[in-house]
Amino acid sequence: MRLAPCENTADKRVTTMSDNKRSYSEMITIPTYAGRFTYLKLSGAVGKETFGFDRWLNQKFYHDKAWKKVKREVIVRDMGCDMAFEGLDIYGKIYVHHMNPIKYEDIVNQNFSALLDPENLVCVSYETHQAIHYGGNCLYQLCTEPIERKPNDTCLWKR
Repeated sequence: MRLAPCENTADKRVTTMSDNKRSYSEMITIPTYAGRFTYLKLSGAVGKETFGFDRWLNQKFYHDKAWKKVKREVIVRDMGCDMAFEGLDIYGKIYVHHMNPIKYEDIVNQNFSALLDPENLVCVSYETHQAIHYGGNCLYQLCTEPIERKPNDTCLWKR
């Protein structure tokens, strides 16, 4: 084979993405994690078939050398951060998410702009990937306030 409502006004421009194409260049201009999540959110249904019986086709694509090469490049570009949000390092497996979901036809017709264009790709954690596809606004980063650090707060004998 070849191959969460946001309070920030800048985030309100991306609350729905029904017909528009998402792009990495546009996403990184969104200053908040919640805004980026809203921009990428697909709100699919758990168990909804994407490739059905042809799932072997997209799995073959994900083992292709061209995919592996662009995946490495995207991870380096995003510095291994969730939704390329600096400071939110992904610990564990890094998923490279197609911002505009790929379809059976994209693989069969070798639509490289959909499959391999870094403008259509972003690093995400497993939890973020699941939330983007299947809903839920309660990602850890969205539901918790940042922890206020204090001197020696991680050193038990200096408390």
